[in-house]
Amino acid sequence: MAGYQPGVCNIGRDERRKRRVAGIAGFLGAAAYVAAVLWFGLPERYLLGSFAFLFGGFVGVFQDYFRFCVAFGALARYDLSGSADDAGSVTDAEAVARDRKRAVQILAAAAVSAAVVTGIVYGVVAAL
Repeated sequence: MAGYQPGVCNIGRDERRKRRVAGIAGFLGAAAYVAAVLWFGLPERYLLGSFAFLFGGFVGVFQDYFRFCVAFGALARYDLSGSADDAGSVTDAEAVARDRKRAVQILAAAAVSAAVVTGIVYGVVAAL
C-alpha cells in the first residue's frame, strides 16, 4: 500500500479524473435543470430540484480535491491507479474507521455546499 493513507488518500490520478469529470457533469446538469425550469416557466419551487445535481457535482469535485473516494472508503477499498498502480482492500480496523469517517465528512460537506448553492439560486430567481 505505497500511496494509500487511511482517512487521507485512497484514490490515484486515474480515479481522481473520473470523479472530477463526474462532478463537472453534475454542475452542468444543475445548470441545464435550472435553465429548463426558467425556460418553461415552471414554479420556483422546482428550482429546489437542482440540489440533487449540485450534490452530485460537489461529491465528485470534493473526491477529486481530497484524493478520497467516498464509496471506496465505505467499502474498505483503495485504488491508486495512475499514481502508484496499487489497488486492494483495507483490512486494518482503525484504517477502515478513519476511511469511513472521512467519507461521511465529504458527503456532509457536499450536502451543505449543495444546499447553500440551491438556496442562492432559489433566492436570486425569487428576487427577480
